[in-house]
Amino acid sequence: MKETPQQYTARMLSLAEGLDPLAILATTPGRVGALLAGRSAGDLQWMPEPGRWSIAQIVSHFADVEIVLGYRIRTILSAPGGPIQAFDQDAWVTAQHAERSDAHVSLSLFAAIRASTVRLLGSLTDEELDRFGMHTERGKESIRHIIRMTTGHDRNHLAQIERLVDARARG
Repeated sequence: MKETPQQYTARMLSLAEGLDPLAILATTPGRVGALLAGRSAGDLQWMPEPGRWSIAQIVSHFADVEIVLGYRIRTILSAPGGPIQAFDQDAWVTAQHAERSDAHVSLSLFAAIRASTVRLLGSLTDEELDRFGMHTERGKESIRHIIRMTTGHDRNHLAQIERLVDARARG
C-alpha cells in the first residue's frame, strides 16, 4: 500500500528527529561510498525481488533527488511562494534504466551536487531558510523543512542499502 503524502512526510521527519541535518547531508555520500566499496556490479544491481530496488537503483535515485533538491531550493530562494513540482521516483528510475546503472557513476554525480547543496545551505540566513514554495502534493514547504525531509530521506535509503548489503552477503 502506498503512503499518502502526509504519511511520507511524517515518516521522513521522524527519521530526522534530533539530528543535525547539515551533518547528515554532508556525510551521506561518504557513507554510501563505504557501502559500495569492493562490491561487484552484480551485487550492486541485484534486486531482492521483482519491484524492489537494487543498490544501483537507490544510488541513482539519490542523484536524481539531489538534482531536484538543488533546483527546488534555488527556485524557492529566487521566487518564494512559487510551485514545487512533485515527481514520480519510480517512473524516473524506470525511464533511466537505473537497474543497469553504474552505482559508482551515480554516486559521483550525487556527491558533487550534494557538496554544492551543503555549501549553499550552510550560507543561508534564517530568513532564507524560512522561505517556502508550494509542493503540488504536500503543500507549503520551507527550505528548512525540505532540509529535514531530505535528512530523513537519506537515512531511509541508507538503511535500505545496508539491508541489501546484508541480504546479498547471506546469499
